[in-house]
Amino acid sequence: MRLLITGVISLILLGSLSARAEAGLFNPESFTLDNGMQVVVVPDHRAPVVVHMVWYKVGAADEPPGKSGIAHFLEHLMFKGTAKLAPGEFSKTVAANGGRDNAFTSQDYTGYFQSIARDRLELVMSMEADRMVNLQFGEQDMITERQVVLEERRQRTDSTPQGQFYEQVAAALYLAHPYGTPIIGWEDEIIRLDLEDALAFYRKFYAPNNAILVVAGDITAAELKPLAEKYYGVIPANPEVIQRELPHEPPHRAARRLTHSDPRVAEPSWQRMYIADSVNWGNPDHTLGLQLLSDILGAGSTSRLYSELAVNQNKALSIGAWYSGVNRGPGNFGIYASPAPGVSLEELEAAIDAEIDRVLTDGVTAEELERARTGLLADAIYMRDSLSQGARVFGSALSAGVSIEEVESWPDRVRAATLEDVRRAAEAVFRPERSVTATLLPEERS
Repeated sequence: MRLLITGVISLILLGSLSARAEAGLFNPESFTLDNGMQVVVVPDHRAPVVVHMVWYKVGAADEPPGKSGIAHFLEHLMFKGTAKLAPGEFSKTVAANGGRDNAFTSQDYTGYFQSIARDRLELVMSMEADRMVNLQFGEQDMITERQVVLEERRQRTDSTPQGQFYEQVAAALYLAHPYGTPIIGWEDEIIRLDLEDALAFYRKFYAPNNAILVVAGDITAAELKPLAEKYYGVIPANPEVIQRELPHEPPHRAARRLTHSDPRVAEPSWQRMYIADSVNWGNPDHTLGLQLLSDILGAGSTSRLYSELAVNQNKALSIGAWYSGVNRGPGNFGIYASPAPGVSLEELEAAIDAEIDRVLTDGVTAEELERARTGLLADAIYMRDSLSQGARVFGSALSAGVSIEEVESWPDRVRAATLEDVRRAAEAVFRPERSVTATLLPEERS
């Protein structure tokens, strides 16, 4: 089963996009092929292993109206083979050479990756470049894989009350933006996807000048460049490729509420999502403050919401917050909670609103900011232990239009963040008219 990624790697890519890092975060090397394909190398020579990733700057947000799910559907079809490779042979070849491979689709990009020994890198590069332009699939392949996608949707979304709930919350959050459409697609539209839909999407968006090659591991740019030119550099650029300008999200003028109930739900839960500034939407200068704010409010047992509502007031069994802002379109800021026994959802919501009001009135403390700062910087250091994390950071950042320099300067911006940055971010995001408050309830039995 292929992977659906809706919003990953926002942790180390956020903030005021200005200063240059004194010490690099990953110290990558980069070059661009003559056909427009950007290449990033993240050297790590601790083991003779590499992660090879190709990121296409196209995702679910780029789908034509009425064709939801086509980006993810094509991701599945990319494993159907070429004139050189039989269906399924790509993954079998990777596995036979001691590696692993997979793919993922998000709103903004689609990625394909292989983790493999350094001396097998050329093999996977040749296969990935082949399917960039020589993909072959027929009507029966399309019918079979469409059923796989439909079954995946049933397992991930339709068969779980939580999956249905989160899908409806996202749909309610956006008034016009395609981020409100699920990445996997709406079932009634998936059913109607056909061979020509998939081929048209492939021909329009899969080209070297709409792709980013990221290789992390035991290799240098000097070693990779001849291979990149040999396999990817010979593929002609597609002059018709133009990254779609995403639809405008109109002003939000009223808070929205949503309730979903299901007999399979054991305990009620509460969630609120806000439209938020991102690196490409609203005010990008708020993104670092929003990341710090989400950490202060809801990251772990020492966060403000958990320590106050779960420990001190005993009103929540679980509670937390998140922020996603490395997007081509709007970001989102969320808070989730489950009430303690005997506490109503209304009482829990009132307590959460009181904490939000306290942040807006009094701000956060210097101690809270320093704890969040230390945690984020530590997480960034730990990320260096993973080959794939560095590759994912640069792929997702570059797909969103963030530069390598901005990624590398992130630690400096975290160190320079102030209480005022967090206060301004809180004022920008905590606006009721830009929110959806949702409750998931056990269905009452008569």
